[in-house]
Amino acid sequence: MTKPHLHALCLAYVQERIEACQAAIDAAQESANSETKSSAGDKYETGRAMAQNERDRNAVQLQQARQLLAEVQRINPDLPCDTVRPGALVATSMGRFYISISAGKLTVDGQDYFAVSGAAPVAAALSGKRAGEQAVFNGKPVQIRGIQ
Repeated sequence: MTKPHLHALCLAYVQERIEACQAAIDAAQESANSETKSSAGDKYETGRAMAQNERDRNAVQLQQARQLLAEVQRINPDLPCDTVRPGALVATSMGRFYISISAGKLTVDGQDYFAVSGAAPVAAALSGKRAGEQAVFNGKPVQIRGIQ
């Protein structure tokens, strides 16, 4: 079953992002904590401010990654789909798409799939369509060959 495998790859992608963000936050906090007061007080304050900015930036990225995790967790890959919607695996004349999160190109059993968000332009163009129907994306016709 390809859909559960793609779903697991999307979960792994998000988990890696969460772990990387958390590690970056921890490193920035450690950097801020290790800044020592020097005779040049401005250098100390600048170093702490830069570390705090880095920590804040990574905290925003961590929150975004957690939102992606929630999006993936809302999808049940075992449910069949007969229209293009989140959770659908769609074979088209321009490639195969797993409508979930924007995780990019994923390969399962030698086949390439593109994990795209439901808000992605290609997903929006295909949304609500059924197998055998046609959509228009970037001014070009796209044939929907199958949906799981």
